[in-house]
Amino acid sequence: MRSFPADLTRAQQEWSAAYRQLAARPGRTELRRRLHRLSAEVFFHPYWQQRRPSPAAWWELRALARSDRAGN
Repeated sequence: MRSFPADLTRAQQEWSAAYRQLAARPGRTELRRRLHRLSAEVFFHPYWQQRRPSPAAWWELRALARSDRAGN
């Protein structure tokens, strides 16, 4: 598994949490804005400057964020 910067992992964790909250309470403007900001933070993170992420890299980042959230 790849090693991702802590701030990138944190942003992905926050993105997942905001997405779950928005799914539970659709139409919340503040959650949509937060999700949009976090999406940009994850997608344009300096880690991706040299190479655009492959689908496998996205999958690993999301899995890592989920496992960190679960305390694994």
